[in-house]
Amino acid sequence: MQKQDILELKKRYKKDECTFTKVCGCYVNSEKHKILQFRESFLNLEEDDAFKYMDIVRKVFSGTVDNHLLELQFPLDENLENPKQTFFYQLKKSQLRDDELLDSLYQSIIDEFPQEGNYLILLFHDAYDVITKTSDRSKLDESEEVYEYILCAICPVSLSKPGLRYFEEEQKIKARIRDWVVEKPTIGFVFPAFINRSADVNAIMYYTKNPKNPHLSMMEEVLGCTPKQTAAIQKESFQMIVKDSMGPNEEIGENALLEIHSALEHMVEEHETLFDGGKEEPLRLSSKEIKQLLIDSDLPEDVIPKIETSYQQCFEEDFPIAQNLIDSKIAKATEQREKELKLQKQVITLQEKLENTIPQSNEEDVVLHVNPEKASAITSQEINGQRCLVIPLDENEHAIINGQEHSF
Repeated sequence: MQKQDILELKKRYKKDECTFTKVCGCYVNSEKHKILQFRESFLNLEEDDAFKYMDIVRKVFSGTVDNHLLELQFPLDENLENPKQTFFYQLKKSQLRDDELLDSLYQSIIDEFPQEGNYLILLFHDAYDVITKTSDRSKLDESEEVYEYILCAICPVSLSKPGLRYFEEEQKIKARIRDWVVEKPTIGFVFPAFINRSADVNAIMYYTKNPKNPHLSMMEEVLGCTPKQTAAIQKESFQMIVKDSMGPNEEIGENALLEIHSALEHMVEEHETLFDGGKEEPLRLSSKEIKQLLIDSDLPEDVIPKIETSYQQCFEEDFPIAQNLIDSKIAKATEQREKELKLQKQVITLQEKLENTIPQSNEEDVVLHVNPEKASAITSQEINGQRCLVIPLDENEHAIINGQEHSF
């Protein structure tokens, strides 16, 4: 699933481009009872209502791929079938006209959705005439296929905040009536997924507002798909694996993360250079790559097997993309650390230079720093019975003695 596919669909949800045929809904209260069910032709909606629905739909396509937007696959049984996949295919073909299928979906969501309080389940049906594009992405006036799909958005419904308002008819300021307001969706999905500008009936696009809590039971029980971790969860899991493997000392664990993060950034940069501006394939950290990453991080030899084993058990075959494990906070800490190390090396280099240029002396010794051209003119003379060094000075020349400037 590519970002371009997401944007192609998202930009259509405008007044002149939206082609929804139906919108259905089920309003559920905090006791998980159905309060209202409805089905309407989208074209018959009031303009303001249609705009509000499109705002909700656009939210289902927001966020980043692999974090807020996941491509979920249908696992197949021995007969190469999946009952849930068949169900969603029938629901799509019915164009949301089959009440029995709608009730079944509503109930499965009600049984699994952990939302506390009221919420609204919205379903949309659409048929998008996918226009052919040339290699330079210019549109041609012909169709590749008709992408027919259903879209679901699950939106919390909460009371508006209390406050005062102006009542024009009464010419008074009074407490306003609190309304039940439909908020932006926390969960959504699209079937079939839109991949490489075409329908993929073997996949669903899944949206979660909170990537740290994507509701894995919704993926498995409602959609019938193999649950998938978001990038946020993968990142947290990987950091926990490293810290646990390094032992109870938090500082040692943090330092190990900094080393791994630095090596990870270099690995991603090297991978990107291989494509040199071409279409980049994501770098997945398989068992082989994670072992090389740990070696490049200069971790203790006895720790590497521990991290490898825990990593394999945590991610199994669904290995994370390397870019998804890069943490912006750790990246800043790594950058600051590299700056500090660079400054420390510069200080050490300067100290070594000073030690090599300034001769070691006792307190009674005299140490001079003069212009090399002046050094050859220095002589030793006896003045008033005292042996002295004589440094000739031209007019307007000056000297600094013990940090103080002197003119002679």
